[in-house]
Amino acid sequence: MAIELRGRCMVITGASSGIGLATAVACARRGMNLALCARRVEKLEKVAEVCRGLGVRVLTRGLDVVDAAGCDAFIAEADGEFRDAGGVYGVFANAGYGLERSVMETSDADLRAIMETNVYGSLNVIRPAVALMRSRPRVQGRPRGHVLWCSSCLARVTLPYYGAYSASKAVQAHLGCAMRLELEPEGIIVSTVHPITTKTEFFDATKVRSGRGTIAEHSPDWFAQPAEVVAERVVSCLRRPRAEVWTGAKGTFVRFGMSVMTMLPWVADACTRGMVGAKSGKAAQ
Repeated sequence: MAIELRGRCMVITGASSGIGLATAVACARRGMNLALCARRVEKLEKVAEVCRGLGVRVLTRGLDVVDAAGCDAFIAEADGEFRDAGGVYGVFANAGYGLERSVMETSDADLRAIMETNVYGSLNVIRPAVALMRSRPRVQGRPRGHVLWCSSCLARVTLPYYGAYSASKAVQAHLGCAMRLELEPEGIIVSTVHPITTKTEFFDATKVRSGRGTIAEHSPDWFAQPAEVVAERVVSCLRRPRAEVWTGAKGTFVRFGMSVMTMLPWVADACTRGMVGAKSGKAAQ
């Protein structure tokens, strides 16, 4: 049975660009009210303006998800703002960043920082949201709420130079999987989202942060997909919940390929070994 989304409140972190922006617009088109946060307030307000133009209410806050107290306050504010519509229904923990660097070049500080944002930052918004969901009375046949983690296809199989990023995404996927079964008896849905290469600012920011070109620059165009494809699959999951979201036919193909790589590690090595040579050659230029 499909869940009616119109009028429900959706919280989205990292909503100023990329997948977060596209998901905010996709949710607004389905009539969902929005609570959006991001560090770049000016860009966030432009997203909010577009969504309000679609006839929904939007709350925005400038927020870095590593600020646990700020996240608590934001979730409480969103629940109060939309209490007349049932409060916070869903939360999409989307904020995060990438790093392309070999494991031996990744400092402890860099590794802790990416975990702090991608893993703990997600938990900082999920924990208070789940606490609110748990506080509501159960209604037979209706979920209390829906939590979505924005993980990655790289949660399954990593790439050279993406060890730190992939590790953070694997942690998200495993936490989400555990939570799905832990919270199921309480009527709270948990899903993990696994985008493949997505055409956003992500890789531009990764290039700047890493101080070098990225492997993604050599990826074939057919492998990449626009953020809107991911957003539509997220909304589809909200309407008809599923455990994992793999984005479209390309995502399904990647999921199958990574399943094979998991069973046959030598296949994974053979497929990705060339990336090391390409990276080394580029660095030597």
